[in-house]
Parts: sequence; C-alpha cells; structure tokens
Amino acid sequence: MRKIRIALSQINPTVGALSKNSKKILDFVKRAENEKADIVVFPELALCGYPPQDLLFKNTFLKDHFKILKKLEKKVGKIVVILGCVDRDKKGNIYNSAAIIFNKKIVSFYHKMDLFNYGVFDEKRYFQPGRKINVFKIGEIIFGVNIFEDIFPDKVAKEQKNKGAKLILNLCASHYCVRKNYLRKKIIKEKAKKLNLYIAFANLVGGQDELVFDGASFIVDPKGKEIIEAKQFEEDLILCDLFLKESKVKKHKNIINLGQLKKEKKPPLIKRKKEKSFSQWQEIYQALVLGTRDYVLKNGFKKVVIGLSGGIDSCLTCAIACDALGNENVIGVSMPSKYSSLEGQKDVEKLAKNLKIKLLKIGIDKIFSIYLQTLKKEFKNLKPDVTEENLQARIRGNILMALSNKFGWLVLSTGNKSEIFCGYCTLYGDMVGGLDVLKDVYKTWVYKLAEFRNQKKQIIPLSVFKRAPSAELKPNQKDQDVLPPYPILDKILKAYIQENKSYKEIAREKKIDKKVIKKVIEMVDKNEYKKRQLPPGIKITLLTFEKERKMPLTNQYKEF
Repeated sequence: MRKIRIALSQINPTVGALSKNSKKILDFVKRAENEKADIVVFPELALCGYPPQDLLFKNTFLKDHFKILKKLEKKVGKIVVILGCVDRDKKGNIYNSAAIIFNKKIVSFYHKMDLFNYGVFDEKRYFQPGRKINVFKIGEIIFGVNIFEDIFPDKVAKEQKNKGAKLILNLCASHYCVRKNYLRKKIIKEKAKKLNLYIAFANLVGGQDELVFDGASFIVDPKGKEIIEAKQFEEDLILCDLFLKESKVKKHKNIINLGQLKKEKKPPLIKRKKEKSFSQWQEIYQALVLGTRDYVLKNGFKKVVIGLSGGIDSCLTCAIACDALGNENVIGVSMPSKYSSLEGQKDVEKLAKNLKIKLLKIGIDKIFSIYLQTLKKEFKNLKPDVTEENLQARIRGNILMALSNKFGWLVLSTGNKSEIFCGYCTLYGDMVGGLDVLKDVYKTWVYKLAEFRNQKKQIIPLSVFKRAPSAELKPNQKDQDVLPPYPILDKILKAYIQENKSYKEIAREKKIDKKVIKKVIEMVDKNEYKKRQLPPGIKITLLTFEKERKMPLTNQYKEF
C-alpha cells in the first residue's frame, strides 16, 4: 500500500477573467503544496470559467487563454496539478480538457469525451470529443483523469481501471438544482462500488449568469462510502490521504509516467471531516444568495435597488439581497398609490428597519393622474381596466430605472415563477430589472423560503404571511381574482411545465377542476412572449424558462 495525499481545490472563477483566475489557481496550488499534497485537482474549465460559451469563437480569447496557461505551467513545481482548461490541436479543433502539469511542464492533456449537450449546455457547439484514454503513474500509483459526464458511462473509467488505475480524478462543473447534490453523490458512490475504485469529484462553485455551481466536492472509496466532502456554496480546499495498492501492470503506451512521489518527512495524516447537510430550504436559499452575490459583483455593480410593496416576494428578495451583499448595499423603494394598503406600507417600514436598509418613499399618485389626464381624450367613454393597472406598474418601473441610471444601482425585480409563467406581470413594469432573484421559485416555495429566513431572525413581518397576495392596482384586488389559489396553481404548473403532462393527464392525476386546469394552461401558452422579455434569474429547478423550455412564440396548437 502506498499513501498519496489528494487536494481538491473548489474555486469560484469568473468567466473570461483569465489572469484573475490564474492567480486564484496558483494561490490554491501553493496552499496544497504547504499541506504536502501530492496531487491537486481543479474543476472543469477552471482557468477560463464555465461556461465560456461563444467566447470560444474568439481567436483573441483563445490566444490569451493559452498564453496564461503557458505562464501558469512554469510556476508549478513538484506537485501534480490537474487543471480544467481548453486545448487546441494542429487542425484548430478545441477540446474541453484537463491539463496534467508537473515540474514546470504540461505533461499531457485529457480531452472530455462525453460532451454535455442537453438542458442549459451545448458543448458540441464548441468542442470536439476526445478519443484517447490515458492513465498516469506517480511512483507506484496509477490514476485516471476524466471530466464530469465521462464518469457516468462505464467506458472511460472502466478502461482506466483496466490500465491499472486505482483512483479516478473527475473534474466537474455541475450546476445546482434542487436535490442534485444527493443524486450525483448517489450515482458516483454506485460507480465507485461497481468499479472498485476511489473517485475524487472536484466541482466548481459560484454563480455564472443564471447558473449556480454549488461545490460540495467529495471523495468516495471503493465500497461507495464518502470519505470527505467540501463545503457547499463556498470556496474550499479539502485534503485526504489515500492508501492505494501498487498497480502491477506492464508498460503500456497509454500509461504516462510522471516520476516519483516527493521524498520528505511524512506529514501527519489528514483528519477526515464531514460537512453538515443543508435542509432543502436552506440549500435553495443559499443558492439564491450565492447566485445574487456573484451576478451583481461579477458584473461590476456594488449596490442594488428593490421596489418594496410589502408583499412576500419583495420582502424575500430584499432579505436575500442583504445576505448576499450586505444591508449597506441594498436600497428599498416604497412607491405607494391610493390603492396601496396601509398594512403593506407599514410592513415595508418594518422590513427596512429590521434589515437596516436605506428606504426611499416616492408616491406615484401625482404621476398616475398626469398619465390619465394626458390620455383622457383617447380613453373617453371607456371603462377603467387592466390598462390603468399596468400604467401604475410601469410608472414604478420607470422610477426604479431612473434611480438605477442616476446612481448606478442594479434593479432587482421580484417576480416569482408561478406569476411569470401565467403572465401575471407587467411588461416594462414589475418585469424591469437586471436580475430577477425569484424567477425560478414557485409562489408556494417563496413562503417556505421566507419562513426559513425568519427562523434565523424574524425580519419579514408576520402580517406579510397572513395578508392575501395582491398587486394593489385597484380597490380590494386579490391575486385570486385572476389566478387559482397558489397551492393549486403550483401543482398544475409543475405537472404541465416540469413533467410535461397533458391537460387530460393533469385532470386525471391531480383531481383538480378541469376548468381551472384549462384556464392555467391557456395563460401559460398565451404569455410566452412575456417570458422571453424577462431579466435573467437564478436557476434552481431542472427546467427553467429560456434554456430548457423552448416554446414557439407563434403557436396555435391547442390540447382542448
């Protein structure tokens, strides 16, 4: 048996920030060296950030990437660095790769074979699949390197095992979805047990556009038991001592010899640690906080502004923003009209006081009356309807955008998934903003997340939970005037959108009034054009708006 010390570097790179990412990588390499690690593993495409998308079509970007990679390799000493990066062959084909760097030299590249081409990713648009399966020898230990999906089918890992590998190092950029951490662990534990191998899973962490990478890197043993796990939603460096059998294989052209392990005084064994598991609502909340923080800061903003109505959505968005950015960087704006409830306005003031944020109060009645007076001739003899309601929402949107332009604050919109899918939102009104924090959060989940946040400290007034949801754009308005009760609505939406169930299947399985189901489906299909004009939002479910659900705007298909 030979001891080898593995370090997994769970870092938060920024797409395109090549120099910054390189510095972070070298800092983690140094930390791993100080801990006497033999191998340090970084996530998939850690050098350029993931996913780089059409930056990969820019020749200048690729040139800069390879230049930075060349500088980086010269700074790697007697530690094996496995780094996610791009490689390019003589024909100009590019590959999603792992560079194996040792003793100031890139010894080899592994090219990802099973390219991710479903859901939110389209790697086949950019990369060619790899063809060669190598293994690497350090001292008497042989290990394999592969990238994310390559670990799931048996082909790559099984061939690496047949070439003598006792350990697989998997570089990954696995984005967060509800329960995904549990599912990927389950799959990899089963794989380790089936192949009788150690598997180290080095995952990315951080927010990138709509995506959140949750980290939670880990190592499992050949029995499928988890040995060590990194923090979730944070950068982390974890180290683990593995005792591996020497690989008794003859020389083979696909075994690349890296040399001997460092000969120095043996450091004490690393104590294994187990991170506490998050509850479902804690996990979702942390994903929203990380996604908000990274979207705001990586795009160069320092402060955000939020329209506060006293409703549950704006209260939760404000709490998430404060946890992500600090309360000194969050500005709330109350924009009451004659239809705004006194209770709602009081709740806004309580929330602002509890969170210790700056609160601006800008009434809209005067502006609204000017609009009505201006349109008086055109609207003559016509009854007030949704037009006047939308005017108020658009006035509020204009005020928020004016503040954004004047002070450089990013507007966070507050729409939730249930309302958005039904089109219960106003174009150029409550839909304005640079980021919609709750875009992928069902209304019933909004309440659960708000309850979770209040467990830590009650910041959202209890009256917010008790008051019936309302847009407050006309007298005595309630959301249920237009929408079914949210528990029923969310059941229909999950079945129709997430599970792709038909009208008849939903009626049969959910035992909900057929008229209600029909109404919801019609609202979803009719308002596709609105969803295309939304700001980006943080993905937390398996199916979101633009990426996975691609419906035509012009669509006359009807199920009933």
